[in-house]
Amino acid sequence: MIASISGKIIGTTKNGLIVETESGLGYEVQVTPTDKMSGSTSLTTSSTVVRFFTYLKISEQAHDLYGFSTMEAREFFNLLLTVSGIGPKTALNILSLGSIDVIQAAIARGDVTYLTAVQGMGKKTAERVVVELKSKLKSQSLAIDSSVSSGVLGDVVDGLITMGYSSQEAREVVQSLQSEGKTSEVLLREALQMLAR
Repeated sequence: MIASISGKIIGTTKNGLIVETESGLGYEVQVTPTDKMSGSTSLTTSSTVVRFFTYLKISEQAHDLYGFSTMEAREFFNLLLTVSGIGPKTALNILSLGSIDVIQAAIARGDVTYLTAVQGMGKKTAERVVVELKSKLKSQSLAIDSSVSSGVLGDVVDGLITMGYSSQEAREVVQSLQSEGKTSEVLLREALQMLAR
């Protein structure tokens, strides 16, 4: 599984970007329109290195690589794929609706009309998304908030915010840390290394 890709953007395709890695390989990465716009902007500066967290879909016809600017977006994409009838392209279209917080709030309140704005999403599919994800989103957000807000992880989040990182950036990087048996100082160093990549 390809978990992430970093390199220079050397072109665009109908649905995404072409990322050339240091080794010289170019990968077509399908991204949301927002990420495509920001990626197209970095085409003007050829030295800009981008990183996407990725999901690889293997089928008989193709190997499709989907890219996300944050781990949170990739995790939400994977959650959307658990809904029957939602494939990678539809999940990517759902992510194009707006910020993850707004989309999750719409699902949590059962806003089917908001979800039917997605290209190719009918009312029945939108209702299925709400039914299957509503409870998962509530329990997931409670679990993440309580683990990240308390103990050494909470100290690391506070430290990163003090250093000028946004709350969202701090929470995302802290969620990927292995905290067992480590002090907040060690974890803060690890978080800063991840953010510097």
